[in-house]
Amino acid sequence: MSASQLTQVATLDALIDALRSLPGVGPKSAARMAFHLLQHDRDAASRLADALTQALGSIRRCSRCNTYTEREVCATCADSKRDRRLLCIVESPADQAAVEQTLTYRGLYFVLMGHLSPLDGVGPKDIGLDLLVQRLKSDEVEEIILATNFTNEGEATAHVIAETLRPLDLRITRLARGVPAGAELEYVDLGTIARALVDRRGA
Repeated sequence: MSASQLTQVATLDALIDALRSLPGVGPKSAARMAFHLLQHDRDAASRLADALTQALGSIRRCSRCNTYTEREVCATCADSKRDRRLLCIVESPADQAAVEQTLTYRGLYFVLMGHLSPLDGVGPKDIGLDLLVQRLKSDEVEEIILATNFTNEGEATAHVIAETLRPLDLRITRLARGVPAGAELEYVDLGTIARALVDRRGA
């Protein structure tokens, strides 16, 4: 095999390997995606590459809630109509979007960008717990809504957050059990999330 052919194979393998980094995508699915983009839809491949490059260059973390935004402060945090007495803590921007789609919550958010996982070396600082405490000391928040997932990691994260925040004398609630155990908010139907928000309980 010539040097140019080796380069082409290496480039294709790199593309397939990059696609495998997407959640739920295995080797065969990644290969199918790569071949489809190269063979049938090079325009889409080009748009995808441009969109990823632009996103990586312009999207940052909101300085207040930690979610993704192109500005220093995201649109939700900047919205004067939001109820600043309520702060909903979620694991990811996808969970935040799920809560927003219920149209039942008008408070603010703090996005952890993950959950505690000691076995993986993810501790309180890695999920921004120190930033959360700093924010609460200067904000007008009266109630914390723990909306982490009902997985083992999510429950442990909610417990640690609740214990950390208790000295701040805030009302701390947890989503009601309308959300099934082991479920991730991103995949729960909107009606269930809405009911869990309304029926939230003390943490």
